[in-house]
Amino acid sequence: MAKYTGPRCRLCRREGMKLFLKGERCYTDKCAFERRSYPPGQHGQAQMRAKRSDYGIRLREKQKVKRIYGVSEKQFATYFERADRMRGQTGHNLLQLLERRLDNVVYRLGFASSRMQARQMVAHGLFKVNGRNVDIPSYLVKPGDVIELKEKYRQNPFVQENLEAAVRRGIPQWLELDADNFKGTVKALPTREDITMPIQEQLIVEFYSR
Repeated sequence: MAKYTGPRCRLCRREGMKLFLKGERCYTDKCAFERRSYPPGQHGQAQMRAKRSDYGIRLREKQKVKRIYGVSEKQFATYFERADRMRGQTGHNLLQLLERRLDNVVYRLGFASSRMQARQMVAHGLFKVNGRNVDIPSYLVKPGDVIELKEKYRQNPFVQENLEAAVRRGIPQWLELDADNFKGTVKALPTREDITMPIQEQLIVEFYSR
């Protein structure tokens, strides 16, 4: 699947819920989903009333999670295969792998207002992990890792605004933010309870098991 470059709010409307793809805008009245919560297109409102098949329900759940984390179809399938080989519940393993992505951790810590912005920041080399430069958004963090914003980017006003907003909303328990030093620490692996988005991972497992 090619990288999606169209309107982000269109994706939220297609999935029927806020995916928080545009940062702070999603928390305001300017959010397109607040004004038009039905699917995009000429027949969007009719689609909202239409009954979905079992396959359609599972497909939409997979698409929703894929879009939340901003990964391609191939990447998502690879994560699922890896999750299926791990011990424990496949659905929980899948969400844990997605949460451990460096771009997601940068977003969760509050350095970026959205995962898309976090991915761009990581790809442009703004962060170090355990003192080493890492510019791979899909890099999987592990307990004990320290993510640090490089010193020359710390005075950027949008980074400071993002951190202030994140502190107000709260940082996940599996992460620890040292805002004064622009650092974050991975305290533990994320658990299912740490993921607050309304995701039904079992539907994704059933989609790939069909």
